[in-house]
Parts: sequence; structure tokens; C-alpha cells
Amino acid sequence: MVSTPTVEKPANAEDLARRLHEAASSKLAVVPVGGGRASGMGDPAERCDVLLHTTRLDRVIEHSQADMVVSVEAGITLEALQAELAKAGQFLPLDPFNSPGHTIGGLLATGWTGPLRLRFGSPRDFLIGIRVALPDGRLATGGGRVVKNVSGYDMMKLHYGALGSLGVIVAASFKVFPKPLHDMTVSSGEGWADAERALATPVAPSALELFSDGRVLARYTGSPDAINRVVKDLGWQQTDEVAWKEHASHAPERWARIAVPRERLREVVADLGEWWASPGAGIAYWSISSDAASVKVTRAKAESLGGSLVMLAAPDDFMREAGAWGAPPSTLELQQRLKNAFDPDHVLNPGRFVV
Repeated sequence: MVSTPTVEKPANAEDLARRLHEAASSKLAVVPVGGGRASGMGDPAERCDVLLHTTRLDRVIEHSQADMVVSVEAGITLEALQAELAKAGQFLPLDPFNSPGHTIGGLLATGWTGPLRLRFGSPRDFLIGIRVALPDGRLATGGGRVVKNVSGYDMMKLHYGALGSLGVIVAASFKVFPKPLHDMTVSSGEGWADAERALATPVAPSALELFSDGRVLARYTGSPDAINRVVKDLGWQQTDEVAWKEHASHAPERWARIAVPRERLREVVADLGEWWASPGAGIAYWSISSDAASVKVTRAKAESLGGSLVMLAAPDDFMREAGAWGAPPSTLELQQRLKNAFDPDHVLNPGRFVV
């Protein structure tokens, strides 16, 4: 008989670190929980004794409008943070799928991105500080609250995308960006040819998505004169920006993220059925309607091209058969040593990550 996990909802970072330490001392398996929007990522957990929620850690710690830096607790939702930044005419260029409801800590732990990655990169590129609760009860800090402070950067890289397997992110600091003077969305229906044409415009799009039905959605931001000129030359139809919110809500029951060199993306997705992609970034998302064997075939093709296929969600049986991650990374031994150092009893998310 499987026991029901204990649900813990600490009120602050110190409380969270204490509860994590208590669980670890008792060899209880801890699964950190943010907004739950990426909870299907990773292999099914081997065991779960404690669900450690971060949602009460939802404060903006500090926002320096002049320095364009913000520090927040990890449980704040992306939407709440954007609303706060908007008061100062600023924003964080994050637009992950399966929105709304992602927490900042969850986004850092999973490494999820969206269409704006084309222009701004991933959160790792504008993350300047991080605070993490460790199983031994300590709160460790890397980086800082100013852009020029780079000390502890390696710790930020360690915890980014590690799925909470080394520690629980409790706070983070980011470089933020001014909201663009002009923001225009246009669309076309001519598939790959139009996508490549838009990517080659004198002012590159901030986001460009191509869909398996041939539809192309492009977002241009910047100087009004430059954007209007580029859009006029493209000759595409102007579209309401609500299209991006609708796109961000995508989250099929079974789906995967494929990353390959951008010039090879088209051949990888050619036979996949329903998908959408960021051709400029070499990333595609596949809505899987076939079996787990087809996932293995597609993964093998992506890996042969130097890329990857990572499952983002699927029923447990399907996930076990397909595997969440694919071929072990060349750094596996190092990752195992890090896991043993940070979490010697393997109580954090056991079995979900590659180590």
C-alpha cells in the first residue's frame, strides 16, 4: 500500500530549509513543488514522502528600477512578477508553455523557455543571483543582486535545469529589460520558406514560431519606424498579440522538446505529425500521438545530429518506456559526484533527473 505524502508549505526560506533538513535527516524522499505546471517532466519519482511547496515564498524582495534588477522569492508566479515590473515599464522575457501559473523557482529548476528565447536567450542568460536550500539545512547563495557581481556563477549553473535534484531554489535575482517601444505580431501561412524569410529581415524578430500546419507567427519589437518598415516589406497580416498568450497555453498530455542544430530541424520534424517550432533557435515541441517506440526513434535521430529529445509530460507507463532524458550525458560521472556531495542520501526528487 502506497502512503500519501506529507504536504509542507513553509512560509519563508529559513522554514523551508529547516523542513527539508528534517526530512533528509529521516531519509524521507522530498519532491519540491512550485506551480506544478512542469510536474510531468522527468522520469516518475521512485518514491515521494514529502511534497515541499514553495508557493508561500511569493514576495518581491527588491526591485531597483534604475539598475534594472529584481530579486524575488522562488514561489512568486511569473504573472505576478510581470505585473510588478510593468509598473516601472519593465519585464522579464519569459513566456513558457503550459502557462499561466509557473513559479520563478520552477522555471529555473526545469529550464523551460518559450518563443522569446530567440531574442533574449534562456533565463540562465539574465539570472544574476540565486539562493538555494540544501538537504543539510543550509541556505547557500551564488551570484548577487547587481549585474556586475559574478561570484558564485557556477552554483547558478549547477541548479539551473537540475529539476530540484541538488537543492530547492528559494530566491533569485535577474537582470530585467525595458518594455519595447513598439510590439507588433504578424502571421503567414507559407511554412518554412516564410519562416526563413522573416528570420533574414534587417530587424530580426524577437520571436518566431512555425506550426506543423504551415502557419507562421512572428513578433517584432523595437523602434516603431524600423518595425513598421520591416513588417510592410514582409507583407504579412497583422495579428492580435493575444495569439502569444494562446500559444503559451499549449501543453499536450504527451509532449517532448527537441533541440538540434537549426539547419537540421526541418528533417527531424518532417514525419512527426503535430508540432510547433522555433526555427531560429533549433527547437521544436512535439505533440505525441504515436507510441513510445516512435519517441525512441526520433530521439536517436536527434542525438545522431548532436541534439536531444527530452520528454516534458506523459503518463507514467509511457514515460518509463520512452525514457525522459535519452542518452546519458558525457558529464554523468561528474553529475553523480555532485549529487552525492549536495544530496548524499538521495532524498531530493529521487529517480526523476538523470542522476
